[in-house]
Amino acid sequence: MKINELAKMSGVSTRTLRYYDEIGLLSPAMKNEAGYRIYSQKEIDLLQQILFYRALDMKLEQIKDIVHAPNFNVMNALESHRQHLLEKNAMIEQLLQTVDHTIQALQEGKMMSNEEKFKGFKEKLLQENEEKYGKEIRERYGNETIEASNKKLLNMTEQQFEEMGQLEQSLFKRLQEAMTEGNPASQLGNEVAELHKRWLMFSWKDYSKEAHAGLAAMYVADERFTAYYDERVAVGASQFLHDCIVAYTIE
Repeated sequence: MKINELAKMSGVSTRTLRYYDEIGLLSPAMKNEAGYRIYSQKEIDLLQQILFYRALDMKLEQIKDIVHAPNFNVMNALESHRQHLLEKNAMIEQLLQTVDHTIQALQEGKMMSNEEKFKGFKEKLLQENEEKYGKEIRERYGNETIEASNKKLLNMTEQQFEEMGQLEQSLFKRLQEAMTEGNPASQLGNEVAELHKRWLMFSWKDYSKEAHAGLAAMYVADERFTAYYDERVAVGASQFLHDCIVAYTIE
């Protein structure tokens, strides 16, 4: 199959297919005498896998590492795709229900409770957290603790949910100020850790210094956790927050 035929069939532009070839993600089976890229069934199947991963917002470099790994298994990959799509579909369904209920309430002149209005957004947040971090935090804290935390978040009022977001923004700001000061054990560093504790307690059932320090350790041990604060504050923010929490919890 020539590149223009594959592009037409898959909906992926020829420019994108050429780029995939350039970065070693999807190379053609051969090039004919005229220089045209020719794709076999193997490359067509691989393109399907790539598009599945792209639909999950995965970066190209990460996809490349996965599909070209020696132990890559198509069946396992498809089962994983299916599970992720089911989870994504459940999240969309919940948001659609919230939109439908809002439309119905407006049409019938009824008032939706604030809890009903924000239920879909809270469940979306929980779903995203589960997809990103669920396995790790359940292994560390146990299913019972995580389910209790999720229940507490779902039962939040609109005001509490808004306060949680505002508190997190305050945490980002103070963390940036503390990084400029440079001393995680300072009074400002302690304020950062205290803000983080208050933010956690919106969803945590109980607090312990050990659990707080354990979560801080995950912030620097796993790049997905590290990225959360590094992307929102500054590079190195997760490490500095970790240091603030450690200083706070050993007092």
